[in-house]
Amino acid sequence: MGRIQAGAIPRQQKGHWRPLNHSFSDKRIQRHINPIERPRIVSASSQSVHSAPSSANSAETKSVDFIRTIINEHMRTDAYAGRVATRFPPEPNGYLHIGHAKSICLNFGIANDYSGACHLRMDDTDPTKESMEYVESIKQDVKWLGFDWGDNMFYASDYFEQLYDYAVKLIQLGKAYVCSLNEQEIREYRGTVTEPGKDSPYRNRSVEENLDLFRRMRAGEFPDGAHVVRAKIDMASPNMKMRDPLIYRIRHAHHYRTGDKWCIYPLYDFAHCLSDSIERITHSICTLEFENNRELYDWILDTLEVEKPRPHQYEFARLSLNYTVMSKRKLLYLVEKKLVSGWDDPRLPTISGMRRRGVTPEALRKFCESIGIAKANSSVDMAQLEFAIRDDLNQRVPRVLAVLRPLKVIIENYPEGRTEDLDAPLYPHDVPKEGSRLLPFSREIYIEQDDFMENPPKDYYRLSPGAEVRLRHAYVIRCDKVVKNDAGEVTELYCHYFPETKSGEGGEERKVKGTIHWVSAAHAVPAEIRLYDRLFVDEFPEDVDQSLNPNSLVVLKDGFVEASLASAEPGSRYQFERLGYFCADSVDSKPGSLVFNRIVTLRDSWAKKAAPEKAAPVKKESQPKEKKASSAPAPAKAPVMELTPAQEERFKRYQETMGLPADNARMIASDEALANFFETALSSHASPKSLSNWVVNELQRVLKDANIAALPFGPEAFASLVAMVDDEVISGKIAKDVFEEMLSTGADPKQIVDEKGLKQITDPSQLAPIVTKVLAANPDNVTLYKEGRNNVLGFLVGQVLKETGGKASPKLINELVVQQLNS
Repeated sequence: MGRIQAGAIPRQQKGHWRPLNHSFSDKRIQRHINPIERPRIVSASSQSVHSAPSSANSAETKSVDFIRTIINEHMRTDAYAGRVATRFPPEPNGYLHIGHAKSICLNFGIANDYSGACHLRMDDTDPTKESMEYVESIKQDVKWLGFDWGDNMFYASDYFEQLYDYAVKLIQLGKAYVCSLNEQEIREYRGTVTEPGKDSPYRNRSVEENLDLFRRMRAGEFPDGAHVVRAKIDMASPNMKMRDPLIYRIRHAHHYRTGDKWCIYPLYDFAHCLSDSIERITHSICTLEFENNRELYDWILDTLEVEKPRPHQYEFARLSLNYTVMSKRKLLYLVEKKLVSGWDDPRLPTISGMRRRGVTPEALRKFCESIGIAKANSSVDMAQLEFAIRDDLNQRVPRVLAVLRPLKVIIENYPEGRTEDLDAPLYPHDVPKEGSRLLPFSREIYIEQDDFMENPPKDYYRLSPGAEVRLRHAYVIRCDKVVKNDAGEVTELYCHYFPETKSGEGGEERKVKGTIHWVSAAHAVPAEIRLYDRLFVDEFPEDVDQSLNPNSLVVLKDGFVEASLASAEPGSRYQFERLGYFCADSVDSKPGSLVFNRIVTLRDSWAKKAAPEKAAPVKKESQPKEKKASSAPAPAKAPVMELTPAQEERFKRYQETMGLPADNARMIASDEALANFFETALSSHASPKSLSNWVVNELQRVLKDANIAALPFGPEAFASLVAMVDDEVISGKIAKDVFEEMLSTGADPKQIVDEKGLKQITDPSQLAPIVTKVLAANPDNVTLYKEGRNNVLGFLVGQVLKETGGKASPKLINELVVQQLNS
């Protein structure tokens, strides 16, 4: 068999592929070697398609992440002859989600910055899960985000013949073999992280026997699972991925593109690196869970001696977002169990779901840019995404009036049958847009039920009996009479309006403390309003069934919107004043039957819910008379820090955008150096709450009056430490010990953890024997537990934790202890 060239592209001619010569006559590949047409990207500001900048130095105009730093060095050294070629390689087995959006923006963004190309490649090597529906949805999502792959659309299935030949070559080299162990046996032979694996009894089959079996596998002689092809590497490798990994399997399944031509299919790790090589990708960017796969990636390319320069894999932290799930398996479960309405359900983090909800591509791109590209996994607060959405919509959507839960108001002294059109601006003064609409006003209007209270508390500034409020863009009214039904529910209000208080005509001189929205009853347009909220109540949902938020969707059938929205087009977005940002549903809404989805509220409604409740004051017992008298002064209360306007703005941002507790937000906002340290750390680990807790509780404790610049480490190292705690790499207790050493030596926290072996133990096989030992040493407590005394569980977990030196995952220990106790 001749040498397989890395630049080969399959040709569907008589079932064979032909390798390309060095003239690279195929225009699809030629583009990213000598770009004739630059990749097209949608401008975030204009939504028009334009070419990428011609200078590779355009990357220098933005903050340079570690991947672009690597590329800049490659450009300087001419490592790839000035070429940059990336790829976005989704598996077409589900719809894309916001985590994919981060990868799309990174890969296409890099190609744009360096006048290179980004390929869209479907990694379609598993026919049992893939379909053309998913392919089309992926293409739609990438284009909607504003990116265009041009002619660079590929499929791993394009390369099946080449990949088969590559596997044949590995067998000929004695670097692969056909293994006849079943799936369970392969797993048992692989070993554990602490024990080497065992060689398969089929590992030393001859080259001839392996080639014959592989040919017969392709011919369809064997059933699924009878044989697999494995790379022959090292069963004792500390990297489990290198213990003779599978590279081919039998699947008698119809492939959505190749039909029934194949009954053997390559595994992802084998197909992925070779597809990159075939397409002459330069920088293969993937998420951190593939870090251990890099060694296999390089081994395959090196062993097959594909042409140089070869692609190299780089890993970055995937996006983890709280109050949602981004596992394809869990998303598919939600869809198949009909816990959501489909892949485009507006509550899902899928790109199609967010598009239907009304989120703009500009907002998602801005969000992806704001969280940055880091090497350490971290969790991003949902509030940060919601802030990006609000910030984008604030500058682009018109303001209108809508009433979601209507309460009728009759203005008794307004002439019957009269209607006047009020001129109302569509945008506030701080949005650089102009425009207005006519807002009809009449004797009967609707207001929100929540804007009236019969017996209001002291600081209630909306409508109540005898109280006055201003109707937005209209007049001041006073409530004179309340009408109730037999159930005691308020059904109507009779009010008095003051003609001299008309907005825009000097009527603002009459001062009232509250302003409410309304719609004219005679002109109001009926609308169904869908109030979407976060899908889960748990910050990090494990059991999706148990964590579902029962209020994630509230449908209001009796809402009204102002007359100007009667012909609202599907997909059009508005701010309903005082209520939030809304979008006419792209599927169900149409003139005459309007449906509006809430995109996002006007402010973070979860911040107060997440904040811990203040403990009720404890009443002290009365003291004896002689002890009560004392000349000692009472301890002074800690003064509330006075903030400058700039600090006050920062304080509000920390609370409203990041969801920080008030005390944390105030302390950090009041100190310029501390705030700069915190925000720099945030760019490396986007978890505001975790970082703020460490800043306030640990960093401030050691700083006191010291200068933060005197610290022997920077904010990036500090963020790295907090990220390891959040990712459960180390325990909180161990983290404090690491922090002390950082203060003493300035050493990198990861280096400290690696050198001292402080990583949290997360392997059940390592912990199970320790649990067994502890239970055997505490038979009395085991008996108590089995008798129903669950309070001893904490003791037993603590003993196991003590045995591991505090390095084990408490959650995992708890699971293992309960499992053994109940076995």
